[in-house]
Amino acid sequence: MRRRTFVSGLASLAALRVSRAHANEALVVSSWGGNWKDTVDRVVAKPFTAKTGIPVEFEVGGTLDRLAKARVAKGAPLVDVTLTTSHVGRLYMSDGLFQKLDLAKIPSSADLAREAIRSDAHLGAWSYVYTVAYRPDLVPGIEIAKWADLWDPRLKGKIAMPDFDPSHIIAISALLEGGNEVNWQKGQERLKRLKPNIAAFFSTDARSQDLMKTGEAPVQVMLSSNAYHLIDQGLSVKVVQPTDKPGIVGIDCMAIMAGTKKADVAYQFINTALGKDVQEQIVATLKVGPTNLKAAVPAKLKGQPGIFATVAEWKERGYIMDDETRAKTLPAWKEWFNANIVAK
Repeated sequence: MRRRTFVSGLASLAALRVSRAHANEALVVSSWGGNWKDTVDRVVAKPFTAKTGIPVEFEVGGTLDRLAKARVAKGAPLVDVTLTTSHVGRLYMSDGLFQKLDLAKIPSSADLAREAIRSDAHLGAWSYVYTVAYRPDLVPGIEIAKWADLWDPRLKGKIAMPDFDPSHIIAISALLEGGNEVNWQKGQERLKRLKPNIAAFFSTDARSQDLMKTGEAPVQVMLSSNAYHLIDQGLSVKVVQPTDKPGIVGIDCMAIMAGTKKADVAYQFINTALGKDVQEQIVATLKVGPTNLKAAVPAKLKGQPGIFATVAEWKERGYIMDDETRAKTLPAWKEWFNANIVAK
Protein backbone atom coordinates (compact mmCIF):
# COMPACT_ATOMS: atom_id res chain seq x y z
CA MET A 1 0.00 0.00 0.00
CA ARG A 2 2.77 2.40 0.93
CA ARG A 3 4.69 1.51 -2.23
CA ARG A 4 1.62 2.20 -4.38
CA THR A 5 1.12 5.52 -2.59
CA PHE A 6 4.79 6.37 -3.08
CA VAL A 7 4.68 5.54 -6.80
CA SER A 8 1.44 7.47 -7.16
CA GLY A 9 3.07 10.42 -5.43
CA LEU A 10 6.05 10.28 -7.78
CA ALA A 11 3.71 10.18 -10.76
CA SER A 12 1.81 13.19 -9.47
CA LEU A 13 5.05 15.07 -8.88
CA ALA A 14 6.26 14.22 -12.38
CA ALA A 15 2.95 15.33 -13.87
CA LEU A 16 3.18 18.59 -11.93
CA ARG A 17 6.70 19.18 -13.22
CA VAL A 18 5.59 18.50 -16.81
CA SER A 19 2.62 20.82 -16.32
CA ARG A 20 4.84 23.60 -14.98
CA ALA A 21 7.38 23.06 -17.74
CA HIS A 22 4.61 23.31 -20.34
CA ALA A 23 3.17 26.40 -18.66
CA ASN A 24 6.57 28.09 -18.61
CA GLU A 25 7.41 27.24 -22.22
CA ALA A 26 7.91 30.53 -24.02
CA LEU A 27 5.44 32.02 -26.44
CA VAL A 28 7.39 33.02 -29.57
CA VAL A 29 6.39 36.24 -31.34
CA SER A 30 7.58 37.20 -34.81
CA SER A 31 8.15 40.96 -35.11
CA TRP A 32 10.20 43.69 -36.67
CA GLY A 33 13.29 44.64 -34.71
CA GLY A 34 14.35 47.94 -33.19
CA ASN A 35 11.82 50.19 -31.51
CA TRP A 36 8.91 48.06 -32.73
CA LYS A 37 10.14 44.92 -30.96
CA ASP A 38 11.31 46.85 -27.90
CA THR A 39 7.89 48.46 -27.49
CA VAL A 40 5.94 45.22 -27.90
CA ASP A 41 8.31 43.56 -25.43
CA ARG A 42 7.97 46.29 -22.80
CA VAL A 43 4.32 47.25 -23.24
CA VAL A 44 2.72 43.92 -24.16
CA ALA A 45 5.02 41.00 -23.37
CA LYS A 46 6.22 41.94 -19.91
CA PRO A 47 2.71 42.62 -18.49
CA PHE A 48 1.52 39.43 -20.19
CA THR A 49 4.30 37.42 -18.53
CA ALA A 50 3.65 39.06 -15.17
CA LYS A 51 0.00 38.01 -15.39
CA THR A 52 0.37 34.51 -16.84
CA GLY A 53 3.87 33.42 -15.85
CA ILE A 54 4.55 32.58 -19.50
CA PRO A 55 7.74 34.10 -20.94
CA VAL A 56 7.78 35.65 -24.40
CA GLU A 57 10.61 35.34 -26.89
CA PHE A 58 10.98 37.21 -30.18
CA GLU A 59 12.04 36.30 -33.67
CA VAL A 60 12.90 39.56 -35.44
CA GLY A 61 13.44 40.39 -39.08
CA GLY A 62 12.09 42.15 -42.12
CA THR A 63 8.50 41.69 -43.24
CA LEU A 64 9.20 39.47 -46.25
CA ASP A 65 12.15 37.66 -44.66
CA ARG A 66 9.89 36.45 -41.88
CA LEU A 67 7.24 35.40 -44.38
CA ALA A 68 9.86 33.31 -46.22
CA LYS A 69 10.85 31.58 -42.98
CA ALA A 70 7.22 30.88 -42.16
CA ARG A 71 6.71 29.26 -45.55
CA VAL A 72 9.65 26.93 -44.96
CA ALA A 73 8.29 25.96 -41.52
CA LYS A 74 4.69 25.45 -42.68
CA GLY A 75 2.86 22.90 -40.53
CA ALA A 76 5.43 23.10 -37.74
CA PRO A 77 5.77 26.85 -37.12
CA LEU A 78 8.77 28.19 -35.24
CA VAL A 79 6.68 31.08 -33.93
CA ASP A 80 3.23 31.29 -32.38
CA VAL A 81 2.13 34.88 -33.01
CA THR A 82 3.11 36.99 -36.01
CA LEU A 83 3.14 40.75 -36.39
CA THR A 84 3.00 41.84 -40.01
CA THR A 85 1.43 44.42 -42.28
CA SER A 86 -2.20 43.93 -43.23
CA HIS A 87 -1.46 43.28 -46.91
CA VAL A 88 1.42 40.86 -46.31
CA GLY A 89 -0.93 39.09 -43.92
CA ARG A 90 -2.90 38.15 -47.04
CA LEU A 91 0.17 36.34 -48.38
CA TYR A 92 0.42 34.35 -45.15
CA MET A 93 -3.26 33.49 -45.51
CA SER A 94 -2.98 32.39 -49.13
CA ASP A 95 -0.27 29.95 -48.05
CA GLY A 96 -2.37 28.62 -45.17
CA LEU A 97 0.00 29.97 -42.52
CA PHE A 98 -2.57 31.73 -40.29
CA GLN A 99 -5.33 30.02 -38.39
CA LYS A 100 -8.87 31.37 -38.35
CA LEU A 101 -9.51 33.42 -35.22
CA ASP A 102 -12.27 32.83 -32.69
CA LEU A 103 -13.07 36.40 -31.64
CA ALA A 104 -14.90 35.11 -28.56
CA LYS A 105 -11.42 34.30 -27.23
CA ILE A 106 -10.30 37.91 -27.83
CA PRO A 107 -12.78 40.03 -25.81
CA SER A 108 -10.81 43.20 -26.62
CA SER A 109 -11.74 42.75 -30.29
CA ALA A 110 -15.25 43.98 -29.49
CA ASP A 111 -13.81 47.49 -29.12
CA LEU A 112 -11.86 47.53 -32.38
CA ALA A 113 -12.57 49.86 -35.26
CA ARG A 114 -14.24 47.95 -38.08
CA GLU A 115 -11.25 48.72 -40.32
CA ALA A 116 -8.95 46.94 -37.87
CA ILE A 117 -10.62 43.58 -38.47
CA ARG A 118 -8.66 42.90 -41.62
CA SER A 119 -9.91 39.32 -42.06
CA ASP A 120 -11.02 36.31 -40.08
CA ALA A 121 -7.35 35.56 -39.43
CA HIS A 122 -5.57 38.86 -38.65
CA LEU A 123 -6.44 41.90 -36.54
CA GLY A 124 -4.99 45.41 -36.61
CA ALA A 125 -2.85 46.36 -33.63
CA TRP A 126 -2.09 49.98 -34.62
CA SER A 127 -2.30 52.38 -37.56
CA TYR A 128 -0.23 55.03 -39.33
CA VAL A 129 -0.10 56.72 -42.70
CA TYR A 130 2.48 57.40 -45.34
CA THR A 131 2.02 61.06 -46.15
CA VAL A 132 4.03 64.16 -47.00
CA ALA A 133 6.35 65.44 -44.29
CA TYR A 134 8.78 68.28 -44.77
CA ARG A 135 11.09 70.80 -43.10
CA PRO A 136 9.75 74.33 -43.73
CA ASP A 137 13.12 75.78 -42.73
CA LEU A 138 14.79 74.05 -45.69
CA VAL A 139 12.16 74.84 -48.32
CA PRO A 140 11.45 78.50 -47.50
CA GLY A 141 8.53 80.09 -49.28
CA ILE A 142 6.97 76.75 -50.20
CA GLU A 143 3.89 75.50 -48.41
CA ILE A 144 2.98 71.89 -49.10
CA ALA A 145 -0.71 71.25 -48.50
CA LYS A 146 -1.54 68.44 -50.91
CA TRP A 147 0.05 65.52 -52.72
CA ALA A 148 0.02 67.39 -56.01
CA ASP A 149 2.42 69.95 -54.52
CA LEU A 150 5.21 67.36 -54.72
CA TRP A 151 5.33 68.04 -58.46
CA ASP A 152 6.25 71.71 -57.87
CA PRO A 153 9.47 72.32 -59.88
CA ARG A 154 10.84 74.31 -56.94
CA LEU A 155 11.22 70.97 -55.13
CA LYS A 156 13.73 69.67 -57.66
CA GLY A 157 16.21 67.39 -55.88
CA LYS A 158 14.44 67.72 -52.53
CA ILE A 159 12.25 64.62 -52.15
CA ALA A 160 12.87 61.14 -50.74
CA MET A 161 10.58 58.14 -50.69
CA PRO A 162 10.74 54.40 -49.94
CA ASP A 163 11.93 52.03 -52.65
CA PHE A 164 11.32 48.79 -50.71
CA ASP A 165 7.57 49.40 -51.02
CA PRO A 166 6.58 52.08 -53.57
CA SER A 167 2.87 51.31 -53.25
CA HIS A 168 2.11 54.62 -51.52
CA ILE A 169 3.32 56.97 -54.25
CA ILE A 170 2.09 54.61 -56.99
CA ALA A 171 -1.41 54.59 -55.50
CA ILE A 172 -1.42 58.36 -55.00
CA SER A 173 -0.27 59.01 -58.56
CA ALA A 174 -3.08 56.80 -59.83
CA LEU A 175 -5.67 58.43 -57.54
CA LEU A 176 -4.67 61.88 -58.81
CA GLU A 177 -5.33 60.65 -62.34
CA GLY A 178 -8.73 59.13 -61.56
CA GLY A 179 -7.46 55.61 -60.94
CA ASN A 180 -6.55 53.54 -57.87
CA GLU A 181 -4.41 50.55 -56.87
CA VAL A 182 -6.31 48.29 -59.28
CA ASN A 183 -5.80 50.36 -62.44
CA TRP A 184 -2.55 51.85 -61.16
CA GLN A 185 -1.17 52.28 -64.68
CA LYS A 186 -3.21 55.49 -64.94
CA GLY A 187 -0.64 57.20 -62.73
CA GLN A 188 2.51 56.02 -64.47
CA GLU A 189 3.15 59.10 -66.62
CA ARG A 190 2.43 61.43 -63.71
CA LEU A 191 4.88 59.55 -61.51
CA LYS A 192 7.56 59.70 -64.19
CA ARG A 193 7.19 63.50 -64.18
CA LEU A 194 8.09 63.51 -60.47
CA LYS A 195 11.51 61.99 -61.11
CA PRO A 196 13.49 65.29 -61.31
CA ASN A 197 12.29 66.22 -57.82
CA ILE A 198 13.52 62.98 -56.23
CA ALA A 199 16.83 63.25 -54.39
CA ALA A 200 17.02 59.85 -52.70
CA PHE A 201 15.33 56.59 -51.82
CA PHE A 202 15.34 54.75 -48.51
CA SER A 203 14.71 51.21 -47.36
CA THR A 204 14.75 51.68 -43.57
CA ASP A 205 13.18 54.01 -41.02
CA ALA A 206 16.63 55.04 -39.83
CA ARG A 207 17.72 56.12 -43.32
CA SER A 208 14.51 58.09 -43.82
CA GLN A 209 15.07 59.98 -40.58
CA ASP A 210 18.74 60.62 -41.39
CA LEU A 211 17.83 62.11 -44.77
CA MET A 212 15.43 64.48 -43.02
CA LYS A 213 17.84 65.40 -40.24
CA THR A 214 20.76 66.17 -42.55
CA GLY A 215 18.57 68.05 -45.01
CA GLU A 216 19.65 65.85 -47.90
CA ALA A 217 15.95 65.19 -48.52
CA PRO A 218 13.87 67.73 -46.57
CA VAL A 219 10.61 66.61 -48.23
CA GLN A 220 9.51 62.99 -47.96
CA VAL A 221 6.79 60.47 -48.51
CA MET A 222 7.21 59.45 -44.90
CA LEU A 223 5.86 57.09 -42.27
CA SER A 224 3.91 59.38 -39.96
CA SER A 225 5.30 57.90 -36.75
CA ASN A 226 8.87 58.57 -37.93
CA ALA A 227 7.98 62.23 -38.42
CA TYR A 228 6.49 62.46 -34.92
CA HIS A 229 9.66 60.96 -33.43
CA LEU A 230 11.74 63.63 -35.21
CA ILE A 231 9.44 66.35 -33.90
CA ASP A 232 9.92 64.99 -30.37
CA GLN A 233 13.67 65.32 -30.94
CA GLY A 234 13.22 69.03 -31.65
CA LEU A 235 13.37 68.97 -35.44
CA SER A 236 11.05 71.35 -37.28
CA VAL A 237 8.96 68.91 -39.34
CA LYS A 238 5.46 69.50 -40.68
CA VAL A 239 3.27 66.45 -41.23
CA VAL A 240 0.71 67.13 -43.94
CA GLN A 241 -2.93 66.06 -43.99
CA PRO A 242 -3.24 66.37 -47.79
CA THR A 243 -6.31 68.21 -49.05
CA ASP A 244 -6.54 66.43 -52.42
CA LYS A 245 -6.19 62.76 -51.44
CA PRO A 246 -5.73 61.28 -47.96
CA GLY A 247 -2.55 59.67 -46.68
CA ILE A 248 -2.08 55.98 -47.43
CA VAL A 249 -3.03 54.01 -44.33
CA GLY A 250 -0.90 51.21 -42.94
CA ILE A 251 -2.29 48.78 -40.37
CA ASP A 252 0.09 46.41 -38.61
CA CYS A 253 -1.63 43.22 -37.55
CA MET A 254 -1.39 40.25 -35.22
CA ALA A 255 -2.23 36.67 -36.13
CA ILE A 256 -1.87 33.15 -34.73
CA MET A 257 0.19 30.70 -36.76
CA ALA A 258 -1.54 27.61 -38.10
CA GLY A 259 -0.15 24.52 -36.39
CA THR A 260 1.00 26.22 -33.20
CA LYS A 261 0.57 24.16 -30.03
CA LYS A 262 0.15 27.33 -27.99
CA ALA A 263 -2.99 28.77 -29.56
CA ASP A 264 -4.73 29.36 -26.22
CA VAL A 265 -1.74 31.33 -24.93
CA ALA A 266 -1.49 33.20 -28.23
CA TYR A 267 -5.12 34.30 -27.87
CA GLN A 268 -4.30 35.72 -24.43
CA PHE A 269 -1.32 37.62 -25.81
CA ILE A 270 -3.32 39.20 -28.63
CA ASN A 271 -6.15 40.07 -26.25
CA THR A 272 -3.61 41.83 -24.02
CA ALA A 273 -2.18 43.79 -26.97
CA LEU A 274 -5.60 45.00 -28.07
CA GLY A 275 -6.80 46.03 -24.61
CA LYS A 276 -7.49 49.70 -23.91
CA ASP A 277 -4.65 50.32 -21.43
CA VAL A 278 -1.97 48.61 -23.50
CA GLN A 279 -3.19 50.36 -26.66
CA GLU A 280 -2.75 53.72 -24.94
CA GLN A 281 0.85 52.84 -24.11
CA ILE A 282 1.53 51.69 -27.66
CA VAL A 283 0.18 54.98 -29.02
CA ALA A 284 2.28 57.08 -26.65
CA THR A 285 5.48 55.13 -27.36
CA LEU A 286 5.31 54.39 -31.09
CA LYS A 287 3.38 57.55 -32.06
CA VAL A 288 0.83 55.46 -33.96
CA GLY A 289 -2.95 55.33 -33.88
CA PRO A 290 -4.91 52.89 -31.70
CA THR A 291 -7.22 50.32 -33.20
CA ASN A 292 -9.20 50.06 -29.96
CA LEU A 293 -11.74 52.89 -30.12
CA LYS A 294 -11.85 53.16 -26.32
CA ALA A 295 -8.14 53.99 -26.09
CA ALA A 296 -7.35 57.63 -25.30
CA VAL A 297 -4.94 59.53 -27.56
CA PRO A 298 -2.41 62.06 -26.18
CA ALA A 299 -3.45 65.66 -26.83
CA LYS A 300 -0.44 66.40 -29.06
CA LEU A 301 -1.34 63.48 -31.36
CA LYS A 302 -5.09 64.05 -31.56
CA GLY A 303 -6.23 64.85 -35.08
CA GLN A 304 -2.79 64.25 -36.56
CA PRO A 305 -2.30 62.21 -39.76
CA GLY A 306 -2.37 58.47 -39.07
CA ILE A 307 -4.06 58.85 -35.68
CA PHE A 308 -7.66 57.67 -35.98
CA ALA A 309 -9.54 57.93 -32.69
CA THR A 310 -13.15 57.80 -33.88
CA VAL A 311 -15.29 55.91 -36.37
CA ALA A 312 -15.54 59.05 -38.51
CA GLU A 313 -11.77 59.60 -38.59
CA TRP A 314 -11.19 56.04 -39.75
CA LYS A 315 -13.63 56.60 -42.62
CA GLU A 316 -12.60 60.09 -43.67
CA ARG A 317 -8.93 60.74 -42.95
CA GLY A 318 -7.05 57.97 -44.69
CA TYR A 319 -7.06 55.86 -47.84
CA ILE A 320 -6.95 52.12 -47.15
CA MET A 321 -5.86 50.11 -50.14
CA ASP A 322 -7.37 46.72 -50.81
CA ASP A 323 -5.03 44.30 -49.00
CA GLU A 324 -5.26 41.48 -51.49
CA THR A 325 -4.68 43.73 -54.50
CA ARG A 326 -1.73 45.37 -52.80
CA ALA A 327 -0.15 42.06 -51.79
CA LYS A 328 -0.49 40.48 -55.21
CA THR A 329 0.54 43.56 -57.21
CA LEU A 330 3.50 44.71 -55.09
CA PRO A 331 6.09 42.67 -57.07
CA ALA A 332 4.91 44.28 -60.32
CA TRP A 333 4.92 47.72 -58.69
CA LYS A 334 8.49 47.25 -57.46
CA GLU A 335 9.68 46.04 -60.85
CA TRP A 336 8.10 48.98 -62.68
CA PHE A 337 9.24 51.50 -60.04
CA ASN A 338 12.86 50.29 -60.08
CA ALA A 339 13.00 50.36 -63.86
CA ASN A 340 11.27 53.70 -64.40
CA ILE A 341 11.83 55.80 -61.27
CA VAL A 342 14.85 54.48 -59.36
CA ALA A 343 16.98 53.79 -62.44
CA LYS A 344 19.00 56.76 -63.63
